[in-house]
Amino acid sequence: MTPPVFAHGSLRLYLLALLDEQPRHGYELIQALSDRFGGTYSPSAGTIYPRLSKLEEEGLVTKTSDGRKSVYEITDAGRTELEARRPELDAIEDEVTDSIRRLADGVRAEVNDAMRSLRAELASAARDAKRSAKDAAKATAESARSATVDAQVESRRALQEAELVLNEFRRQVRTDLRTRTQADHVPHEAVTLLKARLAQVRADVLAALDR
Repeated sequence: MTPPVFAHGSLRLYLLALLDEQPRHGYELIQALSDRFGGTYSPSAGTIYPRLSKLEEEGLVTKTSDGRKSVYEITDAGRTELEARRPELDAIEDEVTDSIRRLADGVRAEVNDAMRSLRAELASAARDAKRSAKDAAKATAESARSATVDAQVESRRALQEAELVLNEFRRQVRTDLRTRTQADHVPHEAVTLLKARLAQVRADVLAALDR
């Protein structure tokens, strides 16, 4: 997932706005940014701390020690600059909203693609299992007992195959969610969409098995 890109100077101004709300540790600033983007974007420490150091050099923030952590706090000079650039901050907020919408659309598209692929694989597995069961029944028509045994074996094989497909889907979706989100925060709409699609897939598979 491609993270949203702040225009030159925008992240610096946004950090001032976050510190204007309350003093924060560096990690708390990273978490606050992640929260603003609904967990779809989180800057690295290498992105945040150099900008905080620059703000401190310019006298716009101060840094104090709180045990092993450093607490950053906006200064009067920082508030003055923030107020002077308030229109720019409003524009940044609009950009953040647009970025969240784009990233959410990307997550939704990935989930839709995965669900379509799963539905096709499960439907194919169900058809193959049914066809194999018919072939096995014909081949073992001379012995009712053999036919029963073969059918049971085929049923177990089909069940194992279905379980493998489901486990692979679960692994892929879990990996996608972890690589496309930060701090284990998944957009609620993605979860809602996943539940709805899975319910539909289950209904389709049951219909295929009942044919």
